[in-house]
Amino acid sequence: MKPHIFIISLLICGSAVACTTTGTGKKLPVPVVDIDSAEQKAEDSILSHIQDTFTIAMAGDIMMGTTYPKPALPADEGRALFRDVRHILHRADIAVGNLEGTLCDSAENKKEKSVYNYSFRTPLSFAPRLKEAGFDFLSMANNHAFDFGIEGVRSTECALRDIGIKYAGLRGRTDAAIIERNGIRYGMCAFGHNSYTLKHKELWTVKGILDSLRANADVVIVSFHGGAEGKQYSHLPYGKEEYLEEDRGSLRDFAHFCIDNGADIVYGHGPHVVRCVEVYKGKFIAYSLGNFCTPYGISITGISGYAPVIEAKVNRRGDFIEGKIHSFIQRRGLGPRKDTANAVAQQIKRLTQSDIKDSKITISADGTIRLKRN
Repeated sequence: MKPHIFIISLLICGSAVACTTTGTGKKLPVPVVDIDSAEQKAEDSILSHIQDTFTIAMAGDIMMGTTYPKPALPADEGRALFRDVRHILHRADIAVGNLEGTLCDSAENKKEKSVYNYSFRTPLSFAPRLKEAGFDFLSMANNHAFDFGIEGVRSTECALRDIGIKYAGLRGRTDAAIIERNGIRYGMCAFGHNSYTLKHKELWTVKGILDSLRANADVVIVSFHGGAEGKQYSHLPYGKEEYLEEDRGSLRDFAHFCIDNGADIVYGHGPHVVRCVEVYKGKFIAYSLGNFCTPYGISITGISGYAPVIEAKVNRRGDFIEGKIHSFIQRRGLGPRKDTANAVAQQIKRLTQSDIKDSKITISADGTIRLKRN
């Protein structure tokens, strides 16, 4: 496992709850600080003097299986789901993704019944798979975090805390998190389009959180959930996107706003397909990473099954140096599996060439991302 020196949960307007996986417990003072041994801190102090570049691994939507309305779960509590990808996530300095749904056993569904009703309730016994995969941070700012009400939210938060994964994105709860590793502080926050999320269209809120992170972290990473959904929405439009009569955000403008206000990396999800990538003012943006590990309950046919892991290497200022699109395609009931044809990287390359004018990067056939030479 990657070494943890100490982790600070930055709870700007929320609260922390000590818990077991039942979702109950007593309130603790904030912020919560976990400190490891002096020997580990001394080792990190040495590493901080020799490490000048850092790798962030990014993935899209994760919903490992659901028991609602009836069980649709992979075998052996999902132990093989991340088999092909965990080596990439583990070697990164920080690995991030989006938790599309809840981790709970018995909470009741709280969504209004409709033809569009999708609700995801992954058993608590699957939670350790996320840590075993190598994730450090998961966004909860999406349209499935409240599928099972506040009980489902609390259960999910407790499950993530129990396994040592940080999270953010729900209004009035956890705004951001900071992980310190090898002498470098990584600040992470998440935004969505639902009423219970920190909204990406409320730019004053976005700026306030980014200002706090910029003052306390070396590398700032922003997650967003937005955009229209489906294969016909692979291209990144200019201006606002609407879907199911909802404002799903002006995501190009939002990503640029984040970087203009201190973010170093911005990664998106929500359309359930991959979109283009960009380097803007020297900083890396992935506009949608698609479905990453959704073996049941979400369509993974065709391009909906494209499941990249993107590595972005940055320097101490958070400037993009180079990257790699690792191509995986989901298999029903199995999760992401290696795409030997690199079709996923080629799709992202085509979309980038189409949707990003005057792109500052090149993407090779194997998914390597490099800055263009002047």
